[in-house]
Amino acid sequence: MRKQFGAKPSKSDLANYSKSEHWNGSIFKNLQETTMDFRLSQLPKFFYKQFFQTNGRTPSNPLPIEAFDPKNFDKNNPEMQSIWYGHSTIFMQLNTKTILIDPMFGPDAAPIAPFKVKRFSSNTLDLIDAFPTIDLVLISHDHYDHLDHQSILRLKQKTKQFYVALGVKRHLVGWGIPENIITEFNWWQTSLWEGITITFTPTRHFSGRGLTDRAQSLWGGWALKTQTQNLWFSGDSGYGTHFKTIGNRLGPFDFAFMECGQYNPNWHQIHMYPHESVQAAIDAQVQNMMPVHWAGFALAQHHWTQPVSLFIQNATAKNCSFTVPKLGAVFQSQNTHYTNWWDI
Repeated sequence: MRKQFGAKPSKSDLANYSKSEHWNGSIFKNLQETTMDFRLSQLPKFFYKQFFQTNGRTPSNPLPIEAFDPKNFDKNNPEMQSIWYGHSTIFMQLNTKTILIDPMFGPDAAPIAPFKVKRFSSNTLDLIDAFPTIDLVLISHDHYDHLDHQSILRLKQKTKQFYVALGVKRHLVGWGIPENIITEFNWWQTSLWEGITITFTPTRHFSGRGLTDRAQSLWGGWALKTQTQNLWFSGDSGYGTHFKTIGNRLGPFDFAFMECGQYNPNWHQIHMYPHESVQAAIDAQVQNMMPVHWAGFALAQHHWTQPVSLFIQNATAKNCSFTVPKLGAVFQSQNTHYTNWWDI
């Protein structure tokens, strides 16, 4: 259980964080004023609804995931070929390299809490065993639903390189990942890796795995640009002015994975409602979009299919191109078709 918490920042870690203009001396700060709208008097009612009034918040049966098959990929194709595994976990082949984004394959998004937050799909950790060598893992922030101890242990022997948000490195090192294969990123920091320009983009969110490390690592999204494609993983975020800034600096984007799900009035400033996800994509000059951060866990109190239903409704109303692939299915950045596979 203790390992799940990750590691506390050391004195040298804190000295390194202080080099970031987003560190205020004790925590990282958002670009806009951001708060969680919780009152102590609201907590009993909130927790009762969260853990006991669960009708419609999870699928009636486990969501099936197609088995990984390397034959479904064209190994010589430099264009994006991706698989979505629910929530925000993406397997990608780009520029003929394999990339995993926020590889949370674990069965529980609240491993230290008294109540489990079970995954909608079964035996997802076993999917890792079928993967080829992973050239690069990207981690957007250190929350349990994005950074999973069990998943990292399974990936440890088959991953060549980790790019992570500033402050996340200490967790990986504590779990046995060699320090020399981990690179931390501040907002807007860029690296040219295997012909792909990778940039860590700002979000409006927070971080932390325990009671004492809140906002002591950074959070963000990832832009990946090749000679032929420009892609973006938005990362967890409330709606804000940073989306237009990202679009102006790095866009337009051919394709984007947009955070959409686990929203609630009490934390509206750190997670977007579906109409905001669509607008954020428009702000960032996204040509084709896909909703993520749903179909994995019930972390909020909405129906489990509400994020995708409202996303489709709003994207259609604004004439936006989008796709909603099945879990485990291979798709490309040009895909714009979907079936209502979630109506089960």
